[in-house]
Amino acid sequence: MAALGALALASGAAHAQSADRAPPHQEADASREIRFQADRVTYASDAETVTATGNVVLNRAEQTVRADVVTWNRKTGLIEASGNIRFVDEAGNVLYTDKVELTDELKAGAIEDMLLVLRQGGRLAARSGTRAANGDMVLHDAAYSGCAVEDEDGCPKRPSWEVTAVAVTYDAKDQRVRYKGALLRVFGLPILPLPGLSHTSDFRAESGLLIPDFRFSAANGAEISDTYYWRLANNKDLALTGYIFTGALPMISGRYRQLTDHGAFQASAYLTRSARINVGGGNVTDANAQQQVFRGYFEANGRLQLSENWSLTGYGRYASDRTFLRRYDISRDDRLRSTINLERIDANSYFSLAGWAVQTLRSGDRQGLVPIAIPALEYRRRIVPPAVGGTLELQLNSLALTRSGGQDTQRAFAKAQWDLRTITSLGQEITFTALVRGDAYHSQQNELTSNLFYRGIPGWQGRAIATAAVDIKWPLIGAAFGGTQVFTPRVQFVAIPHIRNFAIPNEDSRSVELEDSNLFSLNRFPGYDRIEDGMRVTYGADWQLTRPGWRIMSTIGQSYRLSTQQTLLPDGTGLSSRTSDIVGRTDLRFRDIVQFTHRYRLDKDSLKLRRNEIDATIGNHRTYAEIGYLRLNRDIPATFEDLRDREEVRFSGRIAFARRWSVFGSGVANLTGKVDDPTKTTDGFQMLRHRLGFAYADDCLDIALTWRRDYITTGDATRGNTIQFNISFKGLGVR
Repeated sequence: MAALGALALASGAAHAQSADRAPPHQEADASREIRFQADRVTYASDAETVTATGNVVLNRAEQTVRADVVTWNRKTGLIEASGNIRFVDEAGNVLYTDKVELTDELKAGAIEDMLLVLRQGGRLAARSGTRAANGDMVLHDAAYSGCAVEDEDGCPKRPSWEVTAVAVTYDAKDQRVRYKGALLRVFGLPILPLPGLSHTSDFRAESGLLIPDFRFSAANGAEISDTYYWRLANNKDLALTGYIFTGALPMISGRYRQLTDHGAFQASAYLTRSARINVGGGNVTDANAQQQVFRGYFEANGRLQLSENWSLTGYGRYASDRTFLRRYDISRDDRLRSTINLERIDANSYFSLAGWAVQTLRSGDRQGLVPIAIPALEYRRRIVPPAVGGTLELQLNSLALTRSGGQDTQRAFAKAQWDLRTITSLGQEITFTALVRGDAYHSQQNELTSNLFYRGIPGWQGRAIATAAVDIKWPLIGAAFGGTQVFTPRVQFVAIPHIRNFAIPNEDSRSVELEDSNLFSLNRFPGYDRIEDGMRVTYGADWQLTRPGWRIMSTIGQSYRLSTQQTLLPDGTGLSSRTSDIVGRTDLRFRDIVQFTHRYRLDKDSLKLRRNEIDATIGNHRTYAEIGYLRLNRDIPATFEDLRDREEVRFSGRIAFARRWSVFGSGVANLTGKVDDPTKTTDGFQMLRHRLGFAYADDCLDIALTWRRDYITTGDATRGNTIQFNISFKGLGVR
């Protein structure tokens, strides 16, 4: 039976006594009392020493010591512990050693062959050291690492990286580690001396240099970049990065972030000077003329929560030219969007007052044809009518589009839509919809829009829209194939009187195509400017099978136009004939191993695939393969630039081996031929880019070496190879 006892300190004299027999005035402060338990306790009266052996545990406040043997000298107050010692201090740090001297307040003194596991992470090992009463430590022949020293099975393992030093000082109050004669070792190999190194032990952010990055690219040559991180306050910071290239002038960048009482925002900027090749749409005669100019990029975003319902969101991006982002591998976006949006959201209403601007980075595009949208106003309110039931949604919308070199359009409309959903006694779900809308449009300089179908009539135009619809679903549930299946046939009737569509400019409804996602929409056009009028019936079915670990979902459908009037939908969209093409989608899931999605559109006459899109993933988060394939064979006229045919394949994969290592790769290839897109210079295959590399990752170290090749040259963003090396150490700075 384990012996239990208490060590109490009173009036500077150490003595032991039984708590239940102590007079009240002799009771020690509980925070100063040392309690212990052990398998055996012996007392030597001549030496006045108490020795506890076997599973000894000492407790004082939040400190704990576990050891095989503990000896307490009552005269000196010195406590010596030995054998499998585990000492936890007030801060939660854990000290492992075989022998340690403690004071009567459980403060460690001289230590040998020790390992200190810091509460916030990180480990310090040393051959010898001393610990002061305030928790500071001075260690000799020491090493520090952010890695675990045991594997998942509790067996010892060597850390992936460590910093060795002649001496290490640990400041308990500031939670900082300082080194003398520091040397970085990775996998046991000496890599880099680090004179004057110091860092926090709790991984909190602080000012200092981060780990540098190394890269080689065809456009800029060899590159090294490093960042100085400046911790301005607990709620704001600044990062300044310098880039040095062998094939270009240096570049600088900065990023500022701040958290306020109402939200957060950040801003980034890049600046350099280099030769630029004009690829804009305004002047193509000197497309190969190089210009040595200042170039850069600015980006900012933020959100302020003004109250429970009101918020202000902003996002801005601007590049000095069309190839800067690609050349310096900052972004591959071909359009930069900027917006500011004031919103109010509650349970039954939504208000938005926004403005939009877009900068095109596409080669040959004219910036003057890209509109600025300001203001863009949207208001919606949901009401439950007390008499008829259902839901009534009211909507107000206005938009003004301005172009410096093209058509200007202003729009405003008001809409009311009522929906009533009911379930019959046989289980059918029926939804009744009634919609009315009134529009007012104004446009000018319409002749600057090259496509006649998009222009509309200049000046003021108006139209009225009315819609009535009935949507019927009938879910049928039963057992099948060892699981549960749900078969849901669906039919929808929609009636919309004739609308003056071509009198209205088409700004937001150009990219139209029949898909599974819009098959049962009241209007198959995206946006508000075009309305699919006439009477039609849409029919289809959903099917779902669920088994343990498996799930299959499938949708198929088609529509038929009852009215004989000519449609405004162009050939190739799947909606131009009275009978539409057949669209569908199939999703397959097998646990977290297989994910497969197939979207398709079949020609109504020949059943030829007009849209064939596949996305598949096989594997887990460590080893997987992904493929994406898209084939659009719509036979659409070339005048509709938003709907051109194309074919492409995307693939990526990762193979993990040796527990921590992996190889990975990805690629994108354009398979579009001249038959589908006459503007293409290749016929059937054009590799766009690929990426290959290997990586190592564990709990404290990430290493990656990547080779990427671009096959397309755009201005000074030249085709060629890019090689990048990244390394990050937990506790020393990460990228």
